[in-house]
Amino acid sequence: MISIGQLAARTGMTVSAIRFYEAEGLIHPERNAGGQRRFLRSDIRRLSFVMIAKQFGFSLGEIKQTLAGLPQGRTPTKEDWAAIGQGFRAALDARIDTLERLRDNLDGCIGCGCLSLPNCALYNLGDAAARAGSGPRYLMGDKPATKAPDSRQQNL
Repeated sequence: MISIGQLAARTGMTVSAIRFYEAEGLIHPERNAGGQRRFLRSDIRRLSFVMIAKQFGFSLGEIKQTLAGLPQGRTPTKEDWAAIGQGFRAALDARIDTLERLRDNLDGCIGCGCLSLPNCALYNLGDAAARAGSGPRYLMGDKPATKAPDSRQQNL
């Protein structure tokens, strides 16, 4: 068992951040006879997971739901981490795909409807992407139409 100060030093988090994640139910320290928090060393990994997942844009709710699959009161095994990793991997892969599309298409038409770039007239004639919904449709995974919409749709 380690103290909150030791956990803070190892993770790089502030003590107040650790207390926040405790209050949110992401970690569950025990208390010693003096009332001081004592953490499992495996909480270093839990908090490290939280830090990285947040950097990739996962919400606290998503992170909490993922970590809920880990056992409490004992150090998670490799198998425990593998079990929660399957679902998280799919969500992470989807985000990676979106980031790659953003990287590869940032200087081109992203299907947002601005029609401000010359190639938008080719890829998103008359804002055809809007038929699929709001937002940058091509970054969200939609494909540009293979043919231009008819003239009635261009006037939308």
